[in-house]
Amino acid sequence: MAYNWVLVPLISACIGWLANRMAVWLLFHPRKPIMIFGFTLQGIFPGRQQSLAAKLGRLVADELFSFDELGKKIAEPGNAAGIIPQAEAHIDHFLKVKLAEKMPMISMFIGEKTIAELKSVFMTELQELFPVIMSGYIANLKDQLDLEKIVREKINGYSSEQLERRLNETLSRELRLLPLGGAVLGLLIGLIQVAVMGIWF
Repeated sequence: MAYNWVLVPLISACIGWLANRMAVWLLFHPRKPIMIFGFTLQGIFPGRQQSLAAKLGRLVADELFSFDELGKKIAEPGNAAGIIPQAEAHIDHFLKVKLAEKMPMISMFIGEKTIAELKSVFMTELQELFPVIMSGYIANLKDQLDLEKIVREKINGYSSEQLERRLNETLSRELRLLPLGGAVLGLLIGLIQVAVMGIWF
């Protein structure tokens, strides 16, 4: 019949919109498990929050963040160049000002030439020592910092409402377009159904 050409695509579009809308809703709802016909229904994130937190913690600790790579990057000799100006200014201030305050007798026998030589020795030693210090620091940090546990506890500390709000803030456009995409897909399927019905009947 003629109304099928309009009714079937519209119903298919509504079903597609509703299905995708329901899929988005089921990400976080219902927040508490409820029983329906003997089946337990709960939102994906509320129901699997602890499992997702554990998996994400392992992912971050094992693959996304590497203490070894961080240590290598920080300990690269070239990275010491970033702290050289501050270190040099600090050493210069120490030799010219603080040393005179703390040990006035010694400072009386140290002239500008000696200060310059001492500063040069200190700076050379610092550039050689910097990678060693940073490598040791990263190694200690790796032993003391349980990154997997931190990520897991952070995610478990979020309520379902907070997670939903964060997701909506990050993917608001995509979440709005998802039901629309379902409606468009449903409309196309409905038109194909009508076309097939027209051919066979």
